[in-house]
Amino acid sequence: MSALPILRYPDPRLYKKAVPVTEFDGGLRTLVENMAETMYDAPGVGLAATQVDVHRQIIVIDLSRDKSDLRVFINPEIIEREGQQFCDEGCLSVPGIYEPVERAERIKVRAFDLNGKPFVLDADGLLAVCIQHEIDHLQGKVFVDYLSRLKQTRIKAKLQKQLRETA
Repeated sequence: MSALPILRYPDPRLYKKAVPVTEFDGGLRTLVENMAETMYDAPGVGLAATQVDVHRQIIVIDLSRDKSDLRVFINPEIIEREGQQFCDEGCLSVPGIYEPVERAERIKVRAFDLNGKPFVLDADGLLAVCIQHEIDHLQGKVFVDYLSRLKQTRIKAKLQKQLRETA
């Protein structure tokens, strides 16, 4: 396994739409393992393949403290939404930035597991937020797109400053 480089906002590759996975093979399994390692090393609780410049519909999420509950969603699709909630969101592609975003409070998602077996999951709370956030990545959307232009401009400036300081 190896950690993968994470694209940083406003990299234009973050806005590329992901295509469905059609082959459930060893290459997919290796990619998912590398994505999980990347997410854990970052550290984060979710990662979409788009964020590592792989434009296929794959997300990994683990909300556990001990890295024991890895969830893999292949070709995920939200089929029901209910309620609303505001939650401060962060993103591995937008390091150090947290802003409130409105999301559905409860969702039902349909996806495939790593073996190509379909499943449906009801999610609420933080899991629902994470799934919606990561599916947005697969659709070429970053959470800062929900913010005002002024906030987007400030975030870009802050991230550019961070890059200059670490260079």
